[in-house]
Amino acid sequence: MPTKSPTLAALARDLAAGATTSRQLVEDCLARIDDPAGEGARTFVSVAHEAARRSAGAMDDLRRAGAAPSPFAGIPLAIKDLFDIAGEVTTAGSTALAGRPAASHDAAAVARLRQAGFVVIGRASMTEFAYSGLGLNPHYGDPRAPFERSVGRASGGSTSGGAVAVADGMAHGALGTDTGGSCRIPAAFCGIVGYKPTARRVPQQGCVPLSPSLDSIGPLARSVACCAALDAVLAGDAAAPVVPLGPAGLRLAVPTTVVLDDLGPEVAAAFEQALAALERAGALVSRIAVPEFAEVGAMNAKGGLAAAESYAWHRGLIAEAGASYDPRVLSRIEKGAAQSAADYLDLLAARRGLIARVEARFATYDAIVMPTVASLPPRIADLATDEAFGRANARALRNASLINLIDGCAISLPVAAAGGAPVGLTIAGLARADHKVFAMAAAVEAFLAG
Repeated sequence: MPTKSPTLAALARDLAAGATTSRQLVEDCLARIDDPAGEGARTFVSVAHEAARRSAGAMDDLRRAGAAPSPFAGIPLAIKDLFDIAGEVTTAGSTALAGRPAASHDAAAVARLRQAGFVVIGRASMTEFAYSGLGLNPHYGDPRAPFERSVGRASGGSTSGGAVAVADGMAHGALGTDTGGSCRIPAAFCGIVGYKPTARRVPQQGCVPLSPSLDSIGPLARSVACCAALDAVLAGDAAAPVVPLGPAGLRLAVPTTVVLDDLGPEVAAAFEQALAALERAGALVSRIAVPEFAEVGAMNAKGGLAAAESYAWHRGLIAEAGASYDPRVLSRIEKGAAQSAADYLDLLAARRGLIARVEARFATYDAIVMPTVASLPPRIADLATDEAFGRANARALRNASLINLIDGCAISLPVAAAGGAPVGLTIAGLARADHKVFAMAAAVEAFLAG
């Protein structure tokens, strides 16, 4: 069942005060993972029971000796199955890689988390090869979003397991990737916070790529401050703690092109309520046309950069083991085969032009604000046909993927909606505006919570 678990800062205080231990935190998470009535079996590809206990014991020993590597040492995290963990096979949510050798080294992002003392609790499930915004996986199961769990709603992709792990208290944060919304969509569907950094901010070595032009590595957690703390570790950024900025006087741009089309009624209502609250607090909200966003559909007509670049990585594996792929993933990857080198170069040039024009359009604003996803998490049972799946997947990815295409950074915050339905509010910035986005998001989070 979903749990109201504490933030990283609260856990760090408890660890420092001796009110808990890393071993206790790990045991609590393992108990939730192993609970047969819970989502653990669908949420994790593998669970590091003994390794996590050993790491927790080591962190407790270091803390008693006054040598903890960071205030967060000993806190358990879930790692998306896309990252190398030394001694384990990186399966990327697939069975096609199951026979590959185990990784000899941790991925760069995993290594940085370990250096800070975080404990790896297990490999979290995901959409196969990270290629969907819904989070379904025919090989390992479909983690269900907390909202109306008995109904069975999609948890969002591709970092589905990481989001459910955090929401259900099976981990206190998760390492994810975001190529078109894969940290932010599951955060929105599961009522938590997800962050997509400026792509160049976090090294990608040791992570199975989807689209190197669009991939970024980010955290999912329970608050803006949690995500900021994890991002600082991942980026090797010793920045000061986030100081909320605003919302009074903030200049917020709400694009009216594409991102407000066909919103579900619950999403539209929650978004408008959030905007009205920010305006009452003194934020300057401007609804502006962004014609560049209308160009994206044509850019993606042949599958876009993701199809071209994923096909380049997968074509050998498809020849060897294509029959084992999720057909819905395989069909998207294979669109890249129809693109020529000229098509690909044209896409790169079109993206550069798009970024330049969007940066000029948003230059006078502090942030871009929009719904993270246009709809509530869909019922898994409603996604049985390829047509229904494709329609829901495109809708889930539509808004979030724009930020990847413009090389921006963005965070999704949960906002209140009727009946407890999960809705995500995105606060986004242009490239390298990460610190400012965290500062604004922290203020908005506190204001909307109050």
